[in-house]
Amino acid sequence: MTGGCFVYILRCADNKYYVGTYRGVDLATRLGEHNSGHHPEAWTYKRRPVKLVWSTHFDRITDAISYEAQIKKWSRAKKEALIDGDLERLKALSKSKSAPADPSKARFPKQ
Repeated sequence: MTGGCFVYILRCADNKYYVGTYRGVDLATRLGEHNSGHHPEAWTYKRRPVKLVWSTHFDRITDAISYEAQIKKWSRAKKEALIDGDLERLKALSKSKSAPADPSKARFPKQ
């Protein structure tokens, strides 16, 4: 792959997930930066070692940043469905939690 950028997910030593973007051709370089402790102010610094568990490539950085922001809002379960490549579970977890799937099961406050 030439050019472009990546959105990636790392599993940290404390079992938390880190979602980031990287503009470059070799994601291993960025993983090495995370694990080397080169940036002591970084969120992953005290959570090393980190392991790359998922990534995808984008041609445009704006698209990558947008997708990164979207993933960061997801629940842990939804991130794990993405990591596992489980599209059915990802779709199920993506359904709106604000409205019941069956309107007859909606609960309304007593008046």
